[in-house]
Amino acid sequence: VQLQASGGGLVQAGGSLRLSCAASGRTFSSYAMGWFRQAPGKEREFVAAISWSGSSAYYADSVKGRFTISRDNAKNTVYLQINSLKPEDTAVYYCAASGGSYRPFPTPRSWGQGTQVTVSS
Repeated sequence: VQLQASGGGLVQAGGSLRLSCAASGRTFSSYAMGWFRQAPGKEREFVAAISWSGSSAYYADSVKGRFTISRDNAKNTVYLQINSLKPEDTAVYYCAASGGSYRPFPTPRSWGQGTQVTVSS
């Protein structure tokens, strides 16, 4: 499955963004989906993942309560709603697909194009 993330931008601290990830292919609904991010000078880290049905999700401790992952299988799209943005959320955000279990979500072997989120203080 090919993935294209979008929706990033420059926002002030405390603001919100909704990231989208559009997937190609007719088997999107069979994949667990996840979001990762990479801040400048840091390693890429897991952010959130959601099961193929959308009924279950889990988050990194650093984003719990502020980030919400969701999906629309009819639109082949997964979303990441980001609220109460902090400067430390500044990163390139990537989406990923997994044919296995959503938890723990495996680190992908390859990455698509991410979307830049920049939070100003």
